Amino acid sequence: MFSLPVLAALAAIAVVTSFISGIFGMAGGMLLIGFLLLMLPVPVAMVFHGVIQIAANGWRSWLWRHHINWSVVLQFGLGAGFSLMVFSSFAFVPPKPVVLIAVGLMPFVALAVPQRIAPNIERRGQAFTAGVIGGGLQLVSGVTGPILDIFYVRTGMTRQVNVSTKAAAQVMGHLTKVIYFGGLVGRSVAGDPEQWLVMAFAAGCAVLGTTLSRSFLDRLSDKQFYYWTRRVILALGAVYVAQGVWQMAGR
Repeated sequence: MFSLPVLAALAAIAVVTSFISGIFGMAGGMLLIGFLLLMLPVPVAMVFHGVIQIAANGWRSWLWRHHINWSVVLQFGLGAGFSLMVFSSFAFVPPKPVVLIAVGLMPFVALAVPQRIAPNIERRGQAFTAGVIGGGLQLVSGVTGPILDIFYVRTGMTRQVNVSTKAAAQVMGHLTKVIYFGGLVGRSVAGDPEQWLVMAFAAGCAVLGTTLSRSFLDRLSDKQFYYWTRRVILALGAVYVAQGVWQMAGR
């Protein structure tokens, strides 16, 4: 399953995607899950993606640990845990095209509403809400897409606080995904040393990409960070909508 060319491609994609996420706190996960789904069954790909993302986000959190807003992280984790309990109790999976279109449209809607009612992760209760939404999306599609980023794009956080807090929160979200899909794949992963070695290898590459991104984030100003973040969010949203429409049309 994991030939040398595949391992080389996995290493490259893990470094590149974690590098991108290390600068903007987004986008890398969507690219990574697309690659993994090409060569692995969905539940196994979800476990791989979760482990790699936990490594990347966990290391990013450590690099910027002094900037983390732990109140946001705790509330987000509680929300993600709530989603895990709900999804574990019944097998509800909405059509994937509908999820893609809804997630893709959300940034356009959120950025169009007035500042006073726009999503803001620092406002009371919104971190928990983001955790519920993000946790649910992790279990449905494997990634949260740009929907969580809209909670961060209008905050008063510095770029370091934004990226580090989002990374720590995402560790919680990806952990729920590993627990959920790990239960589905069971022994097929747990009893296969090769898969664990490959996951460890990819996680190491993700840590490398995250480390390389640190100096680039340092060079950005907060103004530049939020300028490009908004554009990346909208670009990702457009990609999600296009994917959803494409899949719906192909049915």
